[in-house]
Amino acid sequence: MDGFDSVTLDRFVEIVGPNHALRDPVDVMPFLTEPRGLWSDGTTPVVLRPGTVDEVSRILKLATETRTAIVPQSGNTGLVGGQTPDRSGRQIVLSLSRLNRIREIDTLSNTVTAEAGVILETLQQTADGADRLFPLSLGSQGSCQVGGNLSSNAGGTGVLAYGNMRELCLGVEVVLPTGEVLDDLRKLKKDNTGYDLKNLFVGAEGTLGVITAAVLKLFPKPKGQEVAWVGVESPSAALNLFTLATDRAGTGLTAFELVADIAMDFSARHIPGVVRPIEGWPWYVLVEISSGRSAEDARDLIEHILSDGLEAGCAGDAVIAASLAQASVFWRLRESLSESQRPEGASIKHDISVPVASIPAFIEEAGRAVATVSADARVVCFGHMGDGNLHYNVSQPAGADPATFLKLYRPMNKAVHDIVRAYGGSISAEHGIGRLKREELLDTAPPLAIDLMRRVKAAFDPAGIMNPGKVI
Repeated sequence: MDGFDSVTLDRFVEIVGPNHALRDPVDVMPFLTEPRGLWSDGTTPVVLRPGTVDEVSRILKLATETRTAIVPQSGNTGLVGGQTPDRSGRQIVLSLSRLNRIREIDTLSNTVTAEAGVILETLQQTADGADRLFPLSLGSQGSCQVGGNLSSNAGGTGVLAYGNMRELCLGVEVVLPTGEVLDDLRKLKKDNTGYDLKNLFVGAEGTLGVITAAVLKLFPKPKGQEVAWVGVESPSAALNLFTLATDRAGTGLTAFELVADIAMDFSARHIPGVVRPIEGWPWYVLVEISSGRSAEDARDLIEHILSDGLEAGCAGDAVIAASLAQASVFWRLRESLSESQRPEGASIKHDISVPVASIPAFIEEAGRAVATVSADARVVCFGHMGDGNLHYNVSQPAGADPATFLKLYRPMNKAVHDIVRAYGGSISAEHGIGRLKREELLDTAPPLAIDLMRRVKAAFDPAGIMNPGKVI
């Protein structure tokens, strides 16, 4: 690679061996292109694929010594450009995919110790085989990996009941930029011995060090689980139904997803095998009830919630899944919503959160703001209403030119994010900052907060080698 010291490059390759150092452009390409295609022009002289923690340690030690930038990457499913290199050709991609062992399942402590390259779906299936539940659930779970989930503090559909990845993590093993290894793989649910170091790395997007393994929480599998699609007149009605469901079910309410009718239409139109369970409503919610007691208890609870919601006027038509297979079909519809936007053309996406009580007002105000930027744009709103996280996506007007619409990315972001901030919300609920939102974070976060983040970055990574140009 032009401008890259070949002797230094050979030293990096020697650590992992030539078979695990990808240099051919065909082999390298999958590591350079992220899912949205917003950053597909990056280059790297090599993709290193270490197979041990010691190899990761040696790579980072050498990187600090030679001032070589390292871009950690797990499943490459991130949506904000945090996992790909820039165009300089001087950033090495560090793939964690070979660190893919589940080191231990402890059913007495209800923990699993997994390496960074373990695919999320593999972790879920392994937990299920031990009669346990690992509750993180994402549309990309067949390819995303634990290291990326931790580095982005992934959320998904189970946050309402189980929390995000930070809350699911008890301990981490991290390789620092110096090559030192922090072994903090503890299973403790209570530990007040000084600063909570693990939470500096969870959500840091690989800018402070490389997470190589983690101790994660497991849960008893529900004895009963029921899923229903419900038609509602408005987000306000959905909020009332959520309040009712929370009062009736408590922690048994394990999902409450809000979906606009247009999002349902897109999925039914473009995703093979997806059908709408019900029609005729402007908004829908997917409700999941889990019971630790019995299947009968879960069924009784969801029926009472829907009956009470109908009586209160906050729920309309509803369909309860008649089997596990149909429940999977219901969830497939929910998980396909992002994918179904692509055939409709360009989309400007917003991964935001506001207080749950503010969701109806936010949706109303944001709709007006979108119209000031593009009068005929189509708002495709859906998300995790139960925890305040909405994917407030804006699809191009039907038949419009995608490139022309995408020129509105910044003004559209500003219009929506101004309202988010007015409600005390966040411009990044679960996807992270990466490159996509870095400048906006720097422009809008409190100056002292940015200064403190930079002090932390300088303390952990004084050479500035860890994922430069991302987050801060």
